[in-house]
Parts: sequence; structure tokens; C-alpha cells
Amino acid sequence: MRIGPHALPNALAVAPMAGVTDRPFRQLCKRLGAGYAVSEMVASNPALRGTAKSLRRIEHAGEIAPVAVQIAGADPASMADAARYNVERGAQIIDINMGCPAKKVCNVAAGSALLSDEPRVASILAAVVAAVDVPVTLKIRTGPSPAGRNAVRIARIAEEAGIAALAIHGRTRACAFTGAVEYATIAEVKRSVGIPVIANGDIDSPERAKAVLDATGADGIMIGRAAQGRPWIFREIAHYLATGRRLLPPPVEEIRALVVLHLHDHYSFHGAEAGVRTARKHLGWYAAGLDGGAAFRRAMNACETPATQLCVVNDFFDRLAGQGDRLIEASTPVEGGADAGAQVPRAHARQRVGEALAA
Repeated sequence: MRIGPHALPNALAVAPMAGVTDRPFRQLCKRLGAGYAVSEMVASNPALRGTAKSLRRIEHAGEIAPVAVQIAGADPASMADAARYNVERGAQIIDINMGCPAKKVCNVAAGSALLSDEPRVASILAAVVAAVDVPVTLKIRTGPSPAGRNAVRIARIAEEAGIAALAIHGRTRACAFTGAVEYATIAEVKRSVGIPVIANGDIDSPERAKAVLDATGADGIMIGRAAQGRPWIFREIAHYLATGRRLLPPPVEEIRALVVLHLHDHYSFHGAEAGVRTARKHLGWYAAGLDGGAAFRRAMNACETPATQLCVVNDFFDRLAGQGDRLIEASTPVEGGADAGAQVPRAHARQRVGEALAA
């Protein structure tokens, strides 16, 4: 799949997730098979640019290309200015957020709230595309509500404005993250436009990934919550799409090494104190569904320094290694197994764990 001049190594993308897809996590996902990743949402309001959080979100040193930054806002001129600001700081692709259903975003008429105002959508897209010389992409939902689905019209507006690719979460703003995903609507959008379309929503296993691609005809898929605590899902999907078979569960020692690498990158990026605190959600997701995970989370939550947190992590993996060479989750099928068509059921459990730890 291509986005403007960028030929992606595959059509597997990491969804932008606030508080999750920082640079260390994006880098990890790319090393584990994701062909593309989009940053956390960056507000277009210039008054927020000087905050520590905003400055971290635009730090891209050493990031695997292409660097994609998602911006959010409701004013065409401010969005155009935000696009220029981020391109000047290393963004190679600008992604526009019209998919977030969070109240704090929608209450300022941004995110998926914009889907109710098609003229404003057109104005924002035209302004941003004209403002920068890099590809501009768009992430949307299927509409404001089930009674007002307008994804096809929005997609045509986007194509006419010069948007380079479109990602669609297959639910409406009103549905948030509940209810069935509307893969049929994504398929209708794909038939209606000529730009690349990326399907998003409840893709939590290699089998589901293939089924979604087959059902929608999409050019790629975007994975969010299912990558939390399982960033190797991208290589699992890539292998399944290429061979029709699942990979064996990863070796315990490989996962220990990547978790430790993730933590070192996380501490370096966020600082020791904030890094220990914000790593807790990632570690909770890693442990979800594993033997001893609850005890590990209790011990990990008591850690106040990187050294103690790393010690608890290594103790946990020592216990797992004593049980076998490979990481075994509840209901995780393996290559050639009788349940090779089963779905991995842990994504929503990881989401709940992360929310509890972040509270």
C-alpha cells in the first residue's frame, strides 16, 4: 500500500491511541511487523503546544519512517497551521482526526463531531491539504449515529479534497466502542472512492484480519486495542495472511527482551518518574491472560523506580520461563492446532486492565 510517495512495507497499521501510541510504542510495533503507525492526537490549539505532553508528542528523533502525526481541531485555519507546524518538526504525513468519540474532543466540535457538519469537513480538508506538501490522510467513523451514517459522502468529499488515504472505524460516533462493527459500510466506502481505504474496528486476531480484508475489500487494516500488550500481533497477522497458518506462540525469553527494551525506551522518553507511572498500563496489558498476572500487577504497581519495576518484570518472566519455553495465553491457538480458527479474546481484557491502572 502507498500513501503518497511512501511505499509501506505492508498494509498493517497501528491506530492512533491517546496515552498509548507514543514514540516508544510505535517503534516497537514497527519492529514487530506493523508497516505504518500514527502518533497520538495533537491538538491544533497553539496555546497547548508548549506543554510537556504536547512537546513529547512531536518528538520523532530516530523514528522509523514514515512519520505520521494526527492533528485534531475544528477550525480550518488552525488545522492548517497545525499541519505546517508539525511538518516543520518532522511529520512526513499529516492525519486528520474525525473519528474520536471522546466527549472532551466532541464537545469542542472536533473529532467525530465534525461528521455532522459536512461543509466544515470539506473546508478543513481543503485547508490542510493546501497548507502542506506532504500527504494528508483522514480517520473517520461511519457517521454521527446509526440513523445518520454518511461515511460514503465524507469519503467522496475527502477524495475530492486531495486526501491520500482514509481510515474508517466501523462504528458511528454515538456507538463509541460498543456494538457490531459495520464492515459492510466500510466495503461501500471502498467501492465509492479510488484512494486507499484502511479498515479499523475489533480486528483482534489473524483470522479476523483476513475476514475483514475479504469482507471489505480494504487496502489495509488498522489495529488499536488488540495491540495493547500484544504488539507482536502484527507479525502474527502478516504470517497468517501469507501462509494461512498461525505462528507458534512467541518464546518467553523473546517477550522478556522486548518488554525490557520497551521499558528502557519508555523511561528514556518520558523520564524516570513519569515513565514508571505510565508504563504500568503497558505492563498490565502484557500480563493480561498470563499465569500470575494479577500478582504481577500488584507488585508492579508498588514500584516507584525503573530498577524496581524491571526487577519485578524479570521475576515474572522467570516464573513464566519455568513453566515452558513459549508464552501461553488462555485461548491462544497455535499453528496446526484444532482451534486454529479461534479468535484471541484478550484485547478488551487488556483495555480494562489498562484503564484501571491508569486511573
